[in-house]
Amino acid sequence: MKARSWMAWVLIVLLTVLPLWLAGGAAFGGADDLARQAVGTIAPGYEPWFSPVFEPASGEIASLLFALQAALGAGVIGYWLGLSTGRERARDAREPDVD
Repeated sequence: MKARSWMAWVLIVLLTVLPLWLAGGAAFGGADDLARQAVGTIAPGYEPWFSPVFEPASGEIASLLFALQAALGAGVIGYWLGLSTGRERARDAREPDVD
């Protein structure tokens, strides 16, 4: 394995493990909870005017749906990047080298 690849893997592992280790016992809170708290602080009498169309049965199901959404988005982006790269390589292969 090249030194550059080795360092990339070490960096990936550190970026994955360090936050978990540094915030070991911290409670996980999403952005929705933080927004709800902020609105409650700013305007205590606020009544929501919209309710969700679908509410997951548990936090685990919500996490699963979020992970599936992220995976689908990553797949679409990966497909687009691969398609663009393939088209560019095919175009470069067709064009004669003018040097």
